[in-house]
Amino acid sequence: MLAMPRLVRALSADLGGAPVVYVTAFSKVMARPITTVLGRDGYPPGTLVTVGRSCVPRWVVGGSRVRKLARIEQLADRMPSAQWVLLGDDGGHDPQVFFDFARRRPDRVAVIGFRQVFDLDRSKVELSSLARGVSAAVVGAPNGEELLPRVRSALGIGQPREGSVGDWFLSELERGNGATRLRAWTEGNKVRPLVHGCAYYDAVARKLAAAGDGDSVHFVGWRGDADELLAEGGPTVVEALAGAANRGARVCGLLWHAHTGVVGSQAGPNRKLALAVNAAGGEVLLDQRVLPFGCHHQKMVVVRHAARPEDDVAFLGGIDLDHGSRDNAVHRGDRQSVGANPVYGPNPAYHDVQLELQGPAVRDAEETFRERWQNPAAVSRLPWHVIPDRIHGLPRSGSPLPPASPAPPVTGTCAVQLLRTYPRRRPRYPYAPRGERSIALAYTKALGRAEQLIYVEDQYLWSFDVARIFAAALQRSTRLHLIAVVPRRPDNENQFYNDSAMLGHSEAVAMVREAGGERVQVLDVENLQGLPVYVHSKLCIVDDVWAAVGSDNFNTRSWTHDSELTAAVLDSERDRRAPTDPGRLGDGARRFARELRLTLMREHLDLDEDDDLLDPVRAADTVRKSAAELDAWHDGGCRGPRPAGRMRSHSVGQGGKLPARHRWLTAPIYRSFLDPDGRPLDMRLRRTY
Repeated sequence: MLAMPRLVRALSADLGGAPVVYVTAFSKVMARPITTVLGRDGYPPGTLVTVGRSCVPRWVVGGSRVRKLARIEQLADRMPSAQWVLLGDDGGHDPQVFFDFARRRPDRVAVIGFRQVFDLDRSKVELSSLARGVSAAVVGAPNGEELLPRVRSALGIGQPREGSVGDWFLSELERGNGATRLRAWTEGNKVRPLVHGCAYYDAVARKLAAAGDGDSVHFVGWRGDADELLAEGGPTVVEALAGAANRGARVCGLLWHAHTGVVGSQAGPNRKLALAVNAAGGEVLLDQRVLPFGCHHQKMVVVRHAARPEDDVAFLGGIDLDHGSRDNAVHRGDRQSVGANPVYGPNPAYHDVQLELQGPAVRDAEETFRERWQNPAAVSRLPWHVIPDRIHGLPRSGSPLPPASPAPPVTGTCAVQLLRTYPRRRPRYPYAPRGERSIALAYTKALGRAEQLIYVEDQYLWSFDVARIFAAALQRSTRLHLIAVVPRRPDNENQFYNDSAMLGHSEAVAMVREAGGERVQVLDVENLQGLPVYVHSKLCIVDDVWAAVGSDNFNTRSWTHDSELTAAVLDSERDRRAPTDPGRLGDGARRFARELRLTLMREHLDLDEDDDLLDPVRAADTVRKSAAELDAWHDGGCRGPRPAGRMRSHSVGQGGKLPARHRWLTAPIYRSFLDPDGRPLDMRLRRTY
């Protein structure tokens, strides 16, 4: 279950190494396999108590409730000075057992916590009829990550102070994928945010121009356009990649093999880029090893130098090497733009962010590429892929890669954790046989520690399950603010697609607004000419401490179904400007996260100074005032000087219930095709990751 092992470990540690007892309805003959499973899943050592008398658990035929209660009371008699934290779920008889015990021994129960199996969309366990006469605190949440802070609060513990990297990042066990070769995280990295495509394209062009004999260039992408200019006077994407190959660099790439030219307009461009790079001596594969209606959405370029490891670099984030992405802070758009919703104009303005990584994390970025490259499964089995690939002479498998070089030397102050999404599919990914959902797990863990401000920029804040994680944080901390910057409309000309997309978006936005009230601000952006800017970035910053930038959107597709890649960053360097500890948990403000947030907010608000932005509450008030002034100016017919700022209030999610035609027709299509779920069935039913 999502984070239940961490909940038990954390509470035991919080309470000074308190002993742990596991009570099961199975019989003693099952003790050894149950203990093995508990250890495998990361639960701390404890005492296993079995109450069954046969191999069939008593809950199948009834009767285990009485025996469980009796055994818990026996334990209480043996430990007369102990108070109990009782943890279970509301899908069986745990509530009756726990409440009966709490009534009989009211001074012995500190708190009762339930993982909610039913009523998952509620913020509290609705067991009032069963809990009458119970004096102990009763708390609940759909998973352990959300339940942990509520149990801590009920115990008067609060969040752990002086949070370590392990309090924010996933451990190897918490990643949930023992097959990967990635390390839990690396430290000593230099991380530079590249805001907008122009900054990223300039940086990647310079790094590719320096690659030559003995060096390697590895890249993955959703779409690549051979003729996209990396700078106004060139080179193009294909010129930069082919130039590196011609100088002796080993250039290898994986581009998504779109299902058809109708479903994915990038099928032709990706093939064209692959053929051109291969003709120059590189090796690019078109990769279709995805679920039905899925895609490879990772965006990354890794450049490694045989003789200069200190110059090794990895770029990852939300920007592909494609048409439309080369924009800057003025937001006039890319003159090589592709078609989009007419509301954005002929050259849609794009707002996006990429990260430049240097240091040990580059080795893990390369490993992500190597895992996919070395997958022995055929890149595609679809005949409408196989035949054109053979006609064009595209390779169907990658040649062996040379052994990887050691990790580059330490060069900065940032800890970096690489997070991925891979679905469970057949044939299995060797590096993720049960899939990987570490992006979803990482966000759930980080948001469980949020206290003051969550700043989000995302292309698709669309999913109910994803929004629930944000809503849980807002309900837990009544001083927590959420600022979310999203596109005004989808970038698609198809009206049915737009209706379906806005359905999920409306559900998600309405949910977080209901949870946080006025503490939630959802905004979209326009340029100084009044045209909306398409927000394509995918990032989140929590309390100026933890920051994540990647390819994943905040929807079910990105968290469970498609391949995604994100970097979470925790800088060890503190920012000494007040407030020095926005979350008030001892983490302090970290240089990278705070500077990234300030850079983005200054642009959106047309500010040159940080005075009104450093304090999270003051920043939220500044954003609210700026958006209100710009909204009023538009409502007044745009008369008089235009107010400073580019953010406007986002109207989606404010209109109440959707029309019946959307609930009964559009919703099933949206959840099946636009935002599919790649989790195994048992995880879907439990809404865990």
